[in-house]
Amino acid sequence: MDTVEISGLRIGYQRAGQGPPLVLLHGAYEDSRVWRPQLEGLSNDFTVIAWDAPGCGRSDDPPPDFSGPELGDVLAGFLREVAPRKPHIVGLSWGSGVALELYRGHPHMVASLVLASAYAGWAGSLPPEEVERRYAQILAELDQPPERFIPVWLPTLFTPRADSATVEEVSAIMADFHPAGMRALLSANGRADYRDVLPGISVPTLLLYGAEDVRSPLTVAREMHRQIPDSQLVVIPDVGHLVAAETPEAFNAEVRRFVHSIGD
Repeated sequence: MDTVEISGLRIGYQRAGQGPPLVLLHGAYEDSRVWRPQLEGLSNDFTVIAWDAPGCGRSDDPPPDFSGPELGDVLAGFLREVAPRKPHIVGLSWGSGVALELYRGHPHMVASLVLASAYAGWAGSLPPEEVERRYAQILAELDQPPERFIPVWLPTLFTPRADSATVEEVSAIMADFHPAGMRALLSANGRADYRDVLPGISVPTLLLYGAEDVRSPLTVAREMHRQIPDSQLVVIPDVGHLVAAETPEAFNAEVRRFVHSIGD
């Protein structure tokens, strides 16, 4: 695990392989460890870089008044330090919103986007009452021990067919969350709306979803596809929200195909 200081925050990250840079942005309650199958499976083709977002994993917690644009700026600073070649950005779930925040503020830094199980921000993709339900749910969870609420999350992240060892691995990663870090990130972009960003995306974009995703369903996927010019939409059958963990071979194959189709 390496670290770099960006805007006064220590940011942890993992790096593997050689080739065009591929930067992986994890989801909520997660950190770079959730990308283990990608760090292992894509490192023959790419320099795979998985960060711990501020407030997650081995990264420092951001201040309570941290904002969405500041999150995008920290990611931009991180990329300047660890991926000086224009990288391909892969965002999963909440990480897709971080990718869109980066694109909003620093579009010139991105070679392509892979938005997996993605939203245009919760407020950009979900009804207002669902946004507030999710916001309140996480806010309440931050004062609870993880063994009380992680079992509630798991059926919304995986299908019943998911490998039990994978579910246990992700559950252990989620249990290591930072309460203060998650609170700051929830405040920063828990109500984010990136619908204004989508029509202006001019880099190649792959939208990658599980057919049985109940958190970011295919109605969200199709609207993202409609809004992002020339985007590709790929739906992997028989898989849920954490598509990169539940079916890593299929996920890796689609990412590899897409990035190779663009070139360096």
